[in-house]
Amino acid sequence: MEPTVYALATMDTKGEELCFVADCIRRTGVKVMLVDVSTGGVSERADISARTIAHSHQSGPDHVLGLTDRGEAIRAISEALLHWLPAEVSAGNVSGIIALGGSGGTALIAPALQALPVGFPKLIVSTVASGNTQPYVGISDITMMYSVVDVAGLNSVSRRVLSNAAHAIAGMVRHKSEFSTDRPALGMTMFGVTTPCVDLVRETLEAQGFDPLVFHATGTGGQAMEKLVSDGLIQGVLDITTTEVADELVGGIMPGGPDRFDIMIQRGIPYVMSLGALDMVNFGARETVPERFADRHFHVHNPQVTLMRTTAEENRQFARWIARKVNRSTAPVEILIPELGISMLDQPGEAFYDPEADRCLFETLEQEIQQTADRRVTRHGCHINDPLFAETLVAAFERVSGNRFQQR
Repeated sequence: MEPTVYALATMDTKGEELCFVADCIRRTGVKVMLVDVSTGGVSERADISARTIAHSHQSGPDHVLGLTDRGEAIRAISEALLHWLPAEVSAGNVSGIIALGGSGGTALIAPALQALPVGFPKLIVSTVASGNTQPYVGISDITMMYSVVDVAGLNSVSRRVLSNAAHAIAGMVRHKSEFSTDRPALGMTMFGVTTPCVDLVRETLEAQGFDPLVFHATGTGGQAMEKLVSDGLIQGVLDITTTEVADELVGGIMPGGPDRFDIMIQRGIPYVMSLGALDMVNFGARETVPERFADRHFHVHNPQVTLMRTTAEENRQFARWIARKVNRSTAPVEILIPELGISMLDQPGEAFYDPEADRCLFETLEQEIQQTADRRVTRHGCHINDPLFAETLVAAFERVSGNRFQQR
């Protein structure tokens, strides 16, 4: 198919700028379709009208375009776009997306771009791209370019920025890289305090012909891994570092979300879990830790990260939460417990060494998980970062994957 870029904006306010971007893209030889996401629903210059998009809303176009409250109208057209755009990508109608927006337009368009597959070209030129972009990027690979000046007319600065953005998206769709997919991709979770373990597991699996993808367990890391599982791009998971559960349940800054683990259980892919870094909850700089935790035991990891040791009762809570998820599994799952410590800080002489808190985590997990021939919890007399434990994790993955990867 001839490369085609969809250029999106609220064309009632950003039409001139979007047409300039489209002209720049066309001069590279790439086809462009102008897509209007205005809540007013009318633009004579649009190739695809807002009314067309509004048909994808469950309440129909008249509901979307008939709203008088601006916030409700933006929300409705955003919901319609979230249904319409992924369908266009799935149908092969479009090769890449470029969008322009201020704060409202970016918030309107970003959810639909977040829903697109990883690797699909997507770029937003935005006035909010120099601040906190997490709400707009989420766990996707959206490229955000700061507009410098407002997206409000063409001038000596905006023309340069918009031209660069146009050529960037043109380059993405014209020069797609092809990569071999003959190695099964495996997801792995890691923290700095579990790095020795994860590195050994990764090196072993690479030597066996796998393509290990390591995710930093910072909340978004686990969610990004699970999105790739959902997209079918990861065929197995070694969830070695499940620390995001602690932040989710205690109130840290790196929560994995309420759906953590669900997609692996639902998909039934080969799955091995351990308890890496469940001895800690993450906060920002020391002065940002909520007052309710004032009497807790802390370790300042660096000026921007403060770690709080989890308690015995919190560990029981983690184990019960994990067990409720794992007990729904129908495919083989193994949970491995390293009895001598679950992070670099959890060993004799280190800041978070607390065998009693660990014991509560381990025993509760064993009690709460309904073990079967395909759902096993095993204890191992080593620390999580001992080479022996890395070997044990690899052996467990070989068991749960069975014959699935024999032909790799």
